Amino acid sequence: MTPDKSHLISTKPIRLLLVDDEKGYVNVLSNRLSRRNMHVTKTYSGEEAIQAVRSSDFDVAVLDLKMEGMDGIEVLKILKKMDPNLVVIMLTGHGSEEAAREGIAAGAFDYLTKPCELDDLLAKIQAAYRSRTKQGSGGKDK
Repeated sequence: MTPDKSHLISTKPIRLLLVDDEKGYVNVLSNRLSRRNMHVTKTYSGEEAIQAVRSSDFDVAVLDLKMEGMDGIEVLKILKKMDPNLVVIMLTGHGSEEAAREGIAAGAFDYLTKPCELDDLLAKIQAAYRSRTKQGSGGKDK
């Protein structure tokens, strides 16, 4: 008997912002998530993520903690000011859990340690999406 995964299925595609400076990782992850009812926007820097949030609405962002230029905590704080309803999941390398907890304190929904299993990330994205819909996502003010 297979486990019930009906809780992982949403009828409307989740609008996902993926932010990581590792282009290969972003491209592979984007392809895998796109096949699972997600509309993925790829960005490779904090600056690109900020531009994306200025021009589009997202349900969930998956944000790498360690990037060239702006770090993930700085990007998180800016994104949360731009769209307080945006639900952000931080990705952190092994040994960076303390920095990830700083992200939680700055408004992140949760974090995962890279590399993470796709099923774990999917479950976290779905939980983040459900939390957004419960809080009434009116989107950002324009």
